Amino acid sequence: MSSSTENATDRIDIPLAGRYVIDTGRSTVDFTTRHLFGLAPVRGSFSVRDGRITVTEPVFGSSVEAAVDATSFRTGNSARDKVVHSGRYLDTDRYPAITFSSIALKQSGTDWTLNGTLTVREVTRPVELAIRHAESGVDGLTVRADTRIDRTDFGLTAQKGMTGRYLDLTLHLAAVPAQ
Repeated sequence: MSSSTENATDRIDIPLAGRYVIDTGRSTVDFTTRHLFGLAPVRGSFSVRDGRITVTEPVFGSSVEAAVDATSFRTGNSARDKVVHSGRYLDTDRYPAITFSSIALKQSGTDWTLNGTLTVREVTRPVELAIRHAESGVDGLTVRADTRIDRTDFGLTAQKGMTGRYLDLTLHLAAVPAQ
């Protein structure tokens, strides 16, 4: 039986203990940033390549491992996408995946955070995901989490001013029980 905590806009169900596999067809990482010296918004997404979630009892020992397909970076502007795929930014020919590995799940009141490390182009930095929604059922679980990434922390420093420094990420993950 799962327990839950919720406020007016978010719902957090603690899933049943077990192993889950991220359903890549129903999972995505959406982002927003700004360009042209912060004047223009840019929206885009990445696909999730693979991942697993292990839920423990108690839940604070749970873990998440996930890989995002760097080559799936899309903003709807093919010229921009090509530049971001190039060696100036993600260098997707050499580094086709961006990985996340959790370290600790924490709760403070009704707020849940998942601390971990994010690796982009072989540069690993800490990241904190704010879990905004988690819901579970017999067919698996769904999670929505947010974070802000400073691209310069990962050595992605090209075109300062023209390219936004920060990316606000929203992860939409669906996972099914592992077989």
